[in-house]
Amino acid sequence: MVFVADTANSRFDNVEVLDGWNVDQFKVSTSKSVYKTSFGNPEPGHHVQTFSMFTIEMDIDREATGLFFKIFVGMYFAFLIALVSFLSDTDELEPRFGLPVGGLFAAVGNKYIVDSLLPQSSQFSLVDILHSLTFLGIFGILTVSAIALKLHHSNNIAKAHRVNKVGALIVIIGYIVANLYYIIIS
Repeated sequence: MVFVADTANSRFDNVEVLDGWNVDQFKVSTSKSVYKTSFGNPEPGHHVQTFSMFTIEMDIDREATGLFFKIFVGMYFAFLIALVSFLSDTDELEPRFGLPVGGLFAAVGNKYIVDSLLPQSSQFSLVDILHSLTFLGIFGILTVSAIALKLHHSNNIAKAHRVNKVGALIVIIGYIVANLYYIIIS
């Protein structure tokens, strides 16, 4: 039996589309497929078999803008909570460290919730990358706070404020740029 594709009249039925998904391309084709088996035929010369093969190719895209914000809103708010610590004075220990640590716990909680909603994968996905960026961003906030606090206690108050401002800009810009980069390339 040989398959022949009706490429002119084959198309995807729009009734079968799943909600939230778009079928961009649909293509049918035929080819020959070589199977390196005798399929139980003991006669010599039958160790390789060739059969006709029918292939359906389609590109599907997910309409995921709303889903993206639903998944990551908690993570981004956790980072924003941590950023508030830059607004307090460089010698205020509790808000400088309490807010980022609280944001870190919120980000970790968000990661566990999102991971429970998604199928397990051994690959490092966009979800993992964005959460890791958030963890690194909060670590950056804590590092800047520690340096500014050390400078403040060494009576380098002006330098502590400068480190706080420059560190805040580096963390914020780095976080935004890294997020946009990974979101765009995904």
